[in-house]
Amino acid sequence: MLTVLLFLPLAVAVALLALPAALARRAAWWMWTATATAETVLVVVVWAGYEPGGGVQYEARARWIPSAGVGYHVGVDGLSLPLLAVSCVLFLACAGYSRRETRRAREFAALFLFLQTTCLGVFAALDLILFFVFFDLSIVGMYVVVAGWGRRPAAARAALTFFLYTFLGSLALLLGFIGLYLAAEPHTFDMTELTDRPPLQGRAAPAALVLLAIGLGLAIKTPTVPFHTWLPPAHTEAPAAGSAILAGILLKMGTYGLLRIAMPMLPEAWRRFALVFVVLGVVSVLYGALVALAQRDVKRMIAYTSVNHMGYVLLAAGAAATAGERAGRLAVDGAVTQMVSHALITGALFLLAGVLYDRGRTHAMADWGGLAGPAPVFAALTGIAAFASLGLPGFSGFVAEFQIFAGSLPARPVATGLALLGVLLTAGLFLRALHRILLGPPRLPPGVGAFPDLRAHEAAAIVPLLALATLLGVVPRFLLDVVEPAARELVGLVAR
Repeated sequence: MLTVLLFLPLAVAVALLALPAALARRAAWWMWTATATAETVLVVVVWAGYEPGGGVQYEARARWIPSAGVGYHVGVDGLSLPLLAVSCVLFLACAGYSRRETRRAREFAALFLFLQTTCLGVFAALDLILFFVFFDLSIVGMYVVVAGWGRRPAAARAALTFFLYTFLGSLALLLGFIGLYLAAEPHTFDMTELTDRPPLQGRAAPAALVLLAIGLGLAIKTPTVPFHTWLPPAHTEAPAAGSAILAGILLKMGTYGLLRIAMPMLPEAWRRFALVFVVLGVVSVLYGALVALAQRDVKRMIAYTSVNHMGYVLLAAGAAATAGERAGRLAVDGAVTQMVSHALITGALFLLAGVLYDRGRTHAMADWGGLAGPAPVFAALTGIAAFASLGLPGFSGFVAEFQIFAGSLPARPVATGLALLGVLLTAGLFLRALHRILLGPPRLPPGVGAFPDLRAHEAAAIVPLLALATLLGVVPRFLLDVVEPAARELVGLVAR
């Protein structure tokens, strides 16, 4: 079932490209939406059949490159299943939102189906080379999205910057993977074997170098300050659906890699250098919020809040190394919940920003004002998304950040105290944006005569994301029951 979940979108993408052009243009959106719906149903079935605390489940293995110790090995556990689920939900939302996409509609749909396979593959992979293949292919897919459907003429430059930065990170990641392979006895890239028997225990210098390579590759993808500069231009120039997937899914590959690879496979090195990750996390939290506060472009503002929110995950991962079993588990719980929450809320924010651009061809806050009058549904959903993103109780962001702060405080009280300032800054920047865009006298860009409220396909894409963020904020137990056993096991691996 997991293999079907991974490769069904790719199979449909190939079929879509094989259809006659005229037929494919008419069928593209329907095939994309039907596939994304089937994927969401499949992941719900996988979730329903998953046994919390049962370790890796739905495993599938096949020989691939046995002479090099590489195999097709996939499976899910409490760390990966929530990210698989939120990926399927967000891809379905993007399919619904793109109902009116007319520029090379067949290629656009096929590209997002291809991206869905690569994203799901990263979270399901249990072999380092398989992880790397999906990781690299996601970079290629997003490069084409930004370059091919972004705003001209800056889209090509933004796409190139994104590709060069993240591809450099993937090369560093590959170097670290080879280091783990060479240190393992017998040589293997299998992630479960490398986790059960960390290959660089007691070898401080080689472990530090491998952690540096893996940490650098994942920090660029996350993105962590100072490796974040590719993110704002990529978001600004990308189409709304591309920005939602980039922020909601692709950024999580970096933080997921820290939890899946760096922490359990290099436990001694992670404990030794945990403070470095804590500091990088706090810097990202504060820097991302401060720079977002200075933005006048809605999409750039949301992009910098992603730097801020991923900083919380980095803080939690670093603090979990020395926080003790109970607090460390709570920090990891918060990190995974934050990744899921950020995907839902920031995905909705980027789709709402896309609505602005569709109506007036601008993201500049100065061009908009008083939209609460002509577009009350748009205003209400924008307000809900903003309050959810700033961590208001009742939304998933509050649950995530509360766990992160409670888990990090015992081990890193000063860093946690500084990171709390990020919540205040985030509240300020979102309230300022809401005031400028929604309140005051009506203001529209030159040449725009009216601002229609959300259309049916736009609301159908955005409302479920915010509804899930609210559900996780009120009843988080169904997520935490899956995450907590895996978090407990991860903290035990790091502490051993």
